Amino acid sequence: MSRALHPFEELDELDAEAVRSWCARSLDALGREREEIDAINVYPVADGDTGTNLYLTAEAAHQAVEAVFAASAPTPDTAETVRAMAHGALLGARGNSGTILSQLLRGMAGVLADGCDGDHLARALGEAASAARRAVAHPVEGTILTVASAAAGACAAGGGLVDVARNAHDGARTALAATSGQLDVLERAGVVDAGGRGLVTVLGALLETVTGQTPPPVAEARITPAPPEDCPAEDGPAYEVIYLLEAGDEAVELLRSRLDALGESLVVVGGDGLWNVHVHVDDAGAAVEAGVEAGRPHRIRITHFAADSAAVSARGERAQRAVVAVVPGEGLAGLCAEAGATTVRTLPGEQPAGDELLDAIRRAHAREVVLLPNDTDLRQTAAAAAERARAEGIRVALIPTRAAVQGIAALAVHEPDRRFDEDVVAMTAAAGATRYAELAVAERQSFTSAGVCQAGDILGLIEGDVAVIGTDLTETARTVLDRMLSAGGELVTLVVADDTPPGLAPDLEAHVRRGYLAVDTTTYHAGAGAPPLLIGVE
Repeated sequence: MSRALHPFEELDELDAEAVRSWCARSLDALGREREEIDAINVYPVADGDTGTNLYLTAEAAHQAVEAVFAASAPTPDTAETVRAMAHGALLGARGNSGTILSQLLRGMAGVLADGCDGDHLARALGEAASAARRAVAHPVEGTILTVASAAAGACAAGGGLVDVARNAHDGARTALAATSGQLDVLERAGVVDAGGRGLVTVLGALLETVTGQTPPPVAEARITPAPPEDCPAEDGPAYEVIYLLEAGDEAVELLRSRLDALGESLVVVGGDGLWNVHVHVDDAGAAVEAGVEAGRPHRIRITHFAADSAAVSARGERAQRAVVAVVPGEGLAGLCAEAGATTVRTLPGEQPAGDELLDAIRRAHAREVVLLPNDTDLRQTAAAAAERARAEGIRVALIPTRAAVQGIAALAVHEPDRRFDEDVVAMTAAAGATRYAELAVAERQSFTSAGVCQAGDILGLIEGDVAVIGTDLTETARTVLDRMLSAGGELVTLVVADDTPPGLAPDLEAHVRRGYLAVDTTTYHAGAGAPPLLIGVE
């Protein structure tokens, strides 16, 4: 996809091409500075991914603008372009700072859609700063919010477009340099705020767009750190949870209250029925459940901070190895995250796109990544994402797991301290030694490898093929288990969804104990959004 750049000339007003150029320049600049910004990321969590998250958010905004240009002839109008920029950022927002950046762009778009001269830009920056603060449950000074407010304050008087853009950039640079003295964690680490640093980059790209001149480089992001005396490490919630949510305003207000009680770093951005929700919590399942009660959550991403912290050194260097797993249901996502994996949630009928898998590989922040697609239909998408990650210098091994139970088996033998090739071989062997089955409900009459099924029948699929057709979930599950264990086995893994009858798992465990004395059984709860029952036999 081309990155269109506006000609080098001073502008009196932003037009669609200038907005397109701003998006492209922001993406290029964040791409160059991504690793530097990652390296100074210590607040609110020292997970070394702020630069990457800002880059991915800007990439989503850029792609949305390019899509509008591709669909319009000869060019879209400015209002349509700025709205596409904001909407794309909302859909693709990543992390705390990326979510706030998306709200800043949304706040600007609401004003710029009515005009794009200097006075409108000044008002747009003011509305952006206010909107971002409203989106954050507990605003903290010394962050991207402070930098945004300073940029807006520096150009509040308005004027020509060039003067407003330059004053905003200068105000942001000055505020950024002061952030290290506003937060103890920044002063101790000897850095300025990473999110604020990224915002200065975005405003620098805007200044370059309207003047045709490259702005002066930002001062060194690192400062002299404070003495470490009496500075204990700060603890925080175990998980970062992000999802898009389709819900009304009233439901979102209740959601804010519930999530605020569950955790911290709560940011809810968006409007008009579509929201991006970001929160740090200890109970990831409860955070997702709150979203389900408020509306329809999707594109759910759960990151385990303990894994991220281990993956990033004090200098922001990549860890040696990580695992990325695609899983159905928030329960399995939490289970895999506790085991140290970066997870990608799937929903019925909604497989993750290649960009989502690539994003997860990047979020793992490791030199070596093991990718577990856990779905036969995801094989090609996962392979393409792995190739794109390899082009970025990440060593990726794709283990062709075809079901979540195979991924669980592979993750159980993962040892990040052994040689990469040996670890991949062991994980591949564990996955390959796990036969898998799934129970599903037929949606319509159809011909299957086991005969004709009717809508509502229970289908028992073994290794992807329909092997049993029944009318009772428990009876069908027993038949599937017996067929699988007829070839032998040492461990049965049962993964049950929230809407599965509560007595199913205990019944199957008892069935295995009665008929297969040497076979152990383990049960996991997949939560909402998973198939009724997954079975693995090792």
